[in-house]
Amino acid sequence: MSVTAARRWKQHLAGSLPPELSDEIDVFETQIELRRTGKLDDKLFAETRLRRGVYGQRYDNGQRHDGFATRTLAFPSGDLEKGPGTKFDAPGMMRIKIPFGRLSPEQLEVLAELAEEYSDGILHVTTRQDIQLHFVHLDDTPTIMRRLAAFGITTREACGNTVRNVTACPLAGVCNGEGFDVTPYANALTYYLLGHPDTQNFGRKFKVAFSGCKQEACGLTSMHDLGFIATTRDGARGFEVYVGGGLGAVPHQAKLLSEFVPENEVLPLSQAVCRVFARLGEKKNRARARLKFLVAKLGIDELERLVAEERETIPPSKRWTAYLDDLDSHSDRPLRDPAPLRKGARPTGDGGAFDAWFATNVYAQRQPGYSVATIRLPLGDATADQFRAIAAIARAYTGDTVRATVEQNLVLRWVADADLPALYRELDAVGLAADGAGTMQDITACPGTDTCKLGIAASRGLASELTHQIGKRKQQLPDDVRGLRIKTSGCFNACGQHHIADIGFLGVSRNVKGRRVPHFQLVLGGEWKNNAGAYGLAIGAVPSKRVDDVLQRVTAHYVDNREDGESFQDFFKRTGRKATRALLEDLVVVPSYEDDPSFYSDWGDPREYTIGDLGVGECAGEVVTFTEFGLADSEREVFEAQVELDENRPAEAAQLAVKAMLEAAKALVRVQNTDVTDDPNDIVGEFRTRFYDTQLFHDPFAGAKFARYLFQAHANPPNGVDRDAARQYIEEAQLFIEAAHACYDRLSAAG
Repeated sequence: MSVTAARRWKQHLAGSLPPELSDEIDVFETQIELRRTGKLDDKLFAETRLRRGVYGQRYDNGQRHDGFATRTLAFPSGDLEKGPGTKFDAPGMMRIKIPFGRLSPEQLEVLAELAEEYSDGILHVTTRQDIQLHFVHLDDTPTIMRRLAAFGITTREACGNTVRNVTACPLAGVCNGEGFDVTPYANALTYYLLGHPDTQNFGRKFKVAFSGCKQEACGLTSMHDLGFIATTRDGARGFEVYVGGGLGAVPHQAKLLSEFVPENEVLPLSQAVCRVFARLGEKKNRARARLKFLVAKLGIDELERLVAEERETIPPSKRWTAYLDDLDSHSDRPLRDPAPLRKGARPTGDGGAFDAWFATNVYAQRQPGYSVATIRLPLGDATADQFRAIAAIARAYTGDTVRATVEQNLVLRWVADADLPALYRELDAVGLAADGAGTMQDITACPGTDTCKLGIAASRGLASELTHQIGKRKQQLPDDVRGLRIKTSGCFNACGQHHIADIGFLGVSRNVKGRRVPHFQLVLGGEWKNNAGAYGLAIGAVPSKRVDDVLQRVTAHYVDNREDGESFQDFFKRTGRKATRALLEDLVVVPSYEDDPSFYSDWGDPREYTIGDLGVGECAGEVVTFTEFGLADSEREVFEAQVELDENRPAEAAQLAVKAMLEAAKALVRVQNTDVTDDPNDIVGEFRTRFYDTQLFHDPFAGAKFARYLFQAHANPPNGVDRDAARQYIEEAQLFIEAAHACYDRLSAAG
């Protein structure tokens, strides 16, 4: 967009924005210019733009500048002051904060306009109920912010070391099992903490979620820094409060801070937790800067004491309780009167498509005569035209009741049951009537290698392929199998939430005879329900092109061998990881490049994933180095650690995890020194000197951070650890081993 067009938008919107918000966007616009002229420190500008929701993005040409990619675009004709082909720094992605996912038709329409005018015409729904635009020009971001602000939307603190979007159950207020509607509490806390002085000095991000019940998954409170579950005591409303949850490279389940916090204490308690985190949380080492590490360091009892002590020091504020006088102001109102779906009103002649959609995408509200209809968005994506269509459909059938979900979908609430056939037809007309919401086909995926700089494997490509393959055989799947959740992440950071899936996949890479091959770790043991009640562990890596085979074999094993009424999680807990790993042994094998080059590219990308040229040995077999053998041994040992944990031997599990790290470190050291001994002191010393101090182990995927896991475990060997601690050792060992693989790949490529 030209400078002239940007100026016109600024003038046009000047009177419609709150002065403080308008001033803040003006400041950001000035900071862009200061950065461009070298008058603003790059590091400071990076945090500034992140706090405004402006992210860097990965590009195929690989060019980088200050966290931005440089790409060449041919501008369309029109009122432009830059010529065709002008190069510029592009942040790539803009995250738009949507508190608890609620969107009005007007907001849907302005988002559609912005996607068309400034992006690639695609809107992406995230796992935190945000909306993202990709391929956005940095200079356009202030105008986008102003146009959003005119419709009550902000990008402020959508990223950065801040309180991120406050999420909540999309069924809040209409759910059959909730304690009460958590919407007004999520809304109040969103705006209380937004820009609050006590939330500006965190070492890392801080995530908050609200759930109306304990048993379902909509709030996912167990994986949040601060989680609230609605409950009552003696007729009074309040919340169970949890702290210190988080996924990421080393996941932690949240700990119970209080069994009951009355509703009038939600805001001050949250403020107290933020103040403790800001004061005592790690600042220098980003790898340890989340609240979960502070909880682990202090213990939940000490944290509870500190929060209670902090709470007493906070001056009272009218905002703590003002919103409680009008809780119903945030309740949705139905547009139409309730009416049942009459017999014979269902569409005919569509091959059962409506019935399939009704079975998976329609939820009966607790209010008789109304339902929630889920719009399943494959990969969380929709076009600008589809957003406009949803806005029109909402106006016709439901009013101001659209919400985004943590499964990257949208829901229409308060649909009169009698309107469901007509609603379905309108959704179908714009390609939004796909069934399978909440089933195996409804796969969560992070951006992966498509746009994320940290992506190792194509999680979106894999999710698309799995969705297609499952769709072809869904009629043959038992209902309880079809209802399993699948989630994919392109790297260890877990943005795809693979830890809490029934079946998760985590992108990694392997070196096969000198070429890199995309792989995914299979993650089992996670629990989606009960607010992310359990976290899974990776049990082994398989080539990306074998993942659907793995999925079919794992689910068939469950169907063929389960006991009556046995859940998926209970079955694999009973049968054990050894049996599952043995089941997949032949699928781990990667054919040679000459026999099947498709294994050496990733899903959705026909290019070779990597090009190596190490050659082959002169005898009967290929040359396999000491390092390759050692890394394979380290993977075996970390798997055995998981088995020990499954059999409730945490001490043995932790010791094996540390042994696995030592084995991987020794494997790398032998690249340079084949005489290294088996003495742990010798291994760690050599590794530090040859790989850590020289930064050979360092890479964009946080190799330096993972090296410190080895040093910490060596300096403080596990002794008398519990299950949580043992699990952390295993997670850290897996990350260290993956970093060792990546390091070896780099060394091999360098010759």
